[in-house]
Amino acid sequence: MPLAFNSLSHGTIAFGFFNIESDMLLCDRYFFFANDFCSYIGNLAENAGEESYKAFWQVYFIETPEDIGDLAGAIQGNRFDGFLGELYRRFPFPVRSEGFKQKTEGFQTQSHVSEIIAKYARPLEISFSVSSNGREIKIGVYRFNRSQFQKLILYVWRGGYPRWKDEIRPGYVTQMRDNILQNCAGVFESIIFED
Repeated sequence: MPLAFNSLSHGTIAFGFFNIESDMLLCDRYFFFANDFCSYIGNLAENAGEESYKAFWQVYFIETPEDIGDLAGAIQGNRFDGFLGELYRRFPFPVRSEGFKQKTEGFQTQSHVSEIIAKYARPLEISFSVSSNGREIKIGVYRFNRSQFQKLILYVWRGGYPRWKDEIRPGYVTQMRDNILQNCAGVFESIIFED
């Protein structure tokens, strides 16, 4: 589930997975698939030692909370508003709590999730930048310091809350980690990946 993370620009925001059958992530009102996130971070890792870095990310943007929906209500199965409600109608919360694990094969649902989110969101190209030797990171309108940004990466590495099913990560997550470990400079300085 998404967790609360600190940002420089917006205080506490939600970031993370929100359905165990999908590999989609949210960053407040931006939505994107985890494999894209890992690819973007891998590209950054190739340039981590540079003074600054700029790229563009393709995301879905949902303007209003009503169009996002009520995650708690969707999980409980009693409120199916907005994108999250429709997603949970299609991919309900597991009946048994031991089934609550982020699924490694979540990428296989991307076409279904894309079809659903297209009803509530608009595609948006956002600027992603790292400046001052990795001291400030911008994801669209959201700004993070190095420590805050590394926590987002480590959340994806762990599989968020409730972690990856059977502690097995998708290949794209492992590849992201490997790319970072080849160039632990700038924004990745002092990052520690724990199993």
